[in-house]
Amino acid sequence: MTAASSTSSTVLETEEQQALRAAVAALGKRYGRDYMTSVVRDGAHPRELWADAAKLGYLGVNLPEEYGGGGGGMAELSIVLEELGAAGSPLLMMVVSPAICGTVIARFGTEDQKRAWLPGLADGSLTMAFGITEPDAGSNSHRITTTARRDGSGPDADWLLTGRKVFVSGVDIADATLVVGRTEDARTGRLKPCLFIVPREAPGFGRTPIDMELQAPEKQFELVLDDVRLPADALVGDEDAGLLQLFAGLNPERIMTAAFGIGMGRYALDRAVDYARTRQVWKEPIGAHQAIAHPLAQAHIELELARLMMQKAARLYDDGDDIGAGEAANMAKYAAGEACVKAVDQAVHTLGGNGLTREYGLASLITAARVARIAPVSREMILNYVSHQSLGLPKSY
Repeated sequence: MTAASSTSSTVLETEEQQALRAAVAALGKRYGRDYMTSVVRDGAHPRELWADAAKLGYLGVNLPEEYGGGGGGMAELSIVLEELGAAGSPLLMMVVSPAICGTVIARFGTEDQKRAWLPGLADGSLTMAFGITEPDAGSNSHRITTTARRDGSGPDADWLLTGRKVFVSGVDIADATLVVGRTEDARTGRLKPCLFIVPREAPGFGRTPIDMELQAPEKQFELVLDDVRLPADALVGDEDAGLLQLFAGLNPERIMTAAFGIGMGRYALDRAVDYARTRQVWKEPIGAHQAIAHPLAQAHIELELARLMMQKAARLYDDGDDIGAGEAANMAKYAAGEACVKAVDQAVHTLGGNGLTREYGLASLITAARVARIAPVSREMILNYVSHQSLGLPKSY
């Protein structure tokens, strides 16, 4: 580990969290960027790393102990993803399966749902995808058109789910997808968001891969739900608390996306710093020149600042402050996305032509870094959130 990545905010982390960070970093180092690029090249999935992370208890570190998890929270899970990313081998499905789906089920699921899903999500034997984004609505929950209606009356009646979703990660390897739909409020007639567990092989549940330029082992899919019949207990939690439950999953998603971006940025910065220390074309290594050194120092500062906000967001969320966590998680995701893109760009620029070679493993990050800016919510929508919610400015929409 180079100096660029060794500065951990130890004052803000417990001894257990520091030990977790070191242990995950060691696991990531055993795999590294070469492993992940070979997985992508072969069109495979990082099953070996996923299995090892699960065996060591890292995948379910945020889930309740009584269901096989580690009893920690988003602070611990974000450490895992950040350190794997800093080693060049991030697991994007961690954002989805244990962070979003595991959290929602742990907080709001029935006892049967918890027993059916949480132990498997914790030990990696089960994986769950998350479907919210739609072609004409993005992730705007108020415009989602995927709808669920009862086939009959009474609380035991089946649900019929119809609609479309896009940019759903990992549906091909997931045992089920947690789908955000809308049901009709019997009192007002308005549609309200609800979450449903849809098994991968459910009749009427169609998936089509999206042809992406992005090089990643996790494939993106478009889903078509054509009157997918689900049992009554496919509904997660309370039908009248859908919006609360939805945001209980979206805040961890933003925290984990920040971890994803910070880890990626740290990996790129480490490669650039190592190169700048040893690359010599004149008398001194290129890192001695301020035109090289200062942008790298600035990238390091911005990654550290993003991590601080991520740690704040995780702490607020783990303490049960959903409102405070919402603001901090959005800010952390914004800061991490910007810092990641800048770090990757500066790393490639530092290496020059070498930054575009396979040997250094940076070129593919040029596209991947944009994910932290775009998904799961664009930086512009975060600025909207902050201007409205934090600053109290009026909306234009």
